[in-house]
Amino acid sequence: MIRVGFVGLGSQGGPMAQRIITAGYPTTLWARRAESLEPYAGTGATFAGSPAELAANSEVIGVCVLADRDVDEVVAAMLPGIARGTVLAVHSTVHPATCRRVADAVAERGATVIDAPVSGGGMAAAARALLVMVGGDAAALERCRPVFETFGDPIVHLGPLGTGQLAKLVNNLLFTTQLGTGDAALRLGEALGLDRAALASVLGRGSGNSYALGVVAGSGVEPLGAVAGGTLRKDVDIVNAIAAERAVAPGSLAVLAEEVLSRMGYPSA
Repeated sequence: MIRVGFVGLGSQGGPMAQRIITAGYPTTLWARRAESLEPYAGTGATFAGSPAELAANSEVIGVCVLADRDVDEVVAAMLPGIARGTVLAVHSTVHPATCRRVADAVAERGATVIDAPVSGGGMAAAARALLVMVGGDAAALERCRPVFETFGDPIVHLGPLGTGQLAKLVNNLLFTTQLGTGDAALRLGEALGLDRAALASVLGRGSGNSYALGVVAGSGVEPLGAVAGGTLRKDVDIVNAIAAERAVAPGSLAVLAEEVLSRMGYPSA
């Protein structure tokens, strides 16, 4: 079976790695903090002493760290161990330029990068129902597909390297705006005399439903800042920067997203 390496064992990456291990793939893990590896003791996974050691033991490597700088740092540390033919999948949500930069770096080792950000959260990974958005070489995706299928369905190939990131960023921008519109609809209903919980139940079954509506149904937008504000701020900033680089106007999506992020305590700098 394909030897898999995985870095980034947080709330999203951890369940993905667990599904890969459970499916029986020989899996090597590395983490900055030793305590992050504790849940995988006794699972059959191997723990590497360094990113380079993980890379040397892996044919497919998943990277699910938080931000662009983290991806750069992890991949740089892997480089000495990356072998020819390795495929590195960037599951992090980052700027497409970051994927191209690390692709250039690993190409010198005869390896390939695809971007494969995901949507759905840890519960979807555990249910093998993560949406996986892939950009990059089709043959490299096919090599990774059996591994991705341990946690993902559907797996959508968007096009060249970076297009998976573009799709994920647009998705996260839309989600941010829907948090605001969902909460606004519930607050309007309350002002008109409707019970918020009852209205949320109705809207959740109606044509106006969205995943975001369910997220804000109970407590509204503001408390989400502590959980998701920083990540959404990062993603909205990236998509705004890309749009500016390409002279594309995000329009009302950008305006609504900024309103939501300000309410979360993450206004534009």
